[in-house]
Amino acid sequence: MNRYSIEEFVSKSSQKDRGEGLFELENERLLEINLDGEIWTKMGSMVSYHGKIKFTRENILEKGMGVMFKKFVSGEGTSLTKAEGTGVLYLADTGKKITILHLDGESIFVNGNDLLALESSIEWDIKMMRKMTGILAGGLFNVRLEGKGLVAITSHYDPLTIKVTPDKPVTTDPNATIAWSGTLTPELKTDISLKTFFGRGSGESVQMFFEGDGFVVVQPYEEIYFQQTSG
Repeated sequence: MNRYSIEEFVSKSSQKDRGEGLFELENERLLEINLDGEIWTKMGSMVSYHGKIKFTRENILEKGMGVMFKKFVSGEGTSLTKAEGTGVLYLADTGKKITILHLDGESIFVNGNDLLALESSIEWDIKMMRKMTGILAGGLFNVRLEGKGLVAITSHYDPLTIKVTPDKPVTTDPNATIAWSGTLTPELKTDISLKTFFGRGSGESVQMFFEGDGFVVVQPYEEIYFQQTSG
């Protein structure tokens, strides 16, 4: 096989079945789903599939009026597509790194922008952090996931998980925070000293404060999920 030949390229980049089950990392930025039934995926994340698969945009009435109201108020981007059928489906999200999690009755919060896929057996609900509405335009929106099944989340580069204990609270930048354990309820706060340092024209520095027993997951990247109002 000649170096740099098309044959070599095809061999190196060809799909490889690792026999890992429903969710399988084809590589760290591409998720393979061996579908036989139904799953939920982030809208717009499908890059390829083969087989008989039907895609249906999420019917928010399936989740009740509460979720419909939250979506109407927030206008946020937690839009899901139901994939049903039999075949192989490939998902990606702007080249972000993918992590597969198996929930065994636990719960986890995920930033809506970082949720890639989940089994239909997982219960989900949109949660709004509407404290400090004078600081955040529209609040901060996340998805609470609970139950038994697989979930795929994304991050820019390698995620870092930080333990939170009663004697060691953790503060994070909302733009770098992608997930946290369901046992935690973060508070939003502002760092007035940073606001003073940068001046009122720059807006306030918003932070997430985690206290209790659990973990929080951050990424080495500040993704803009919301717009701060000017101070």
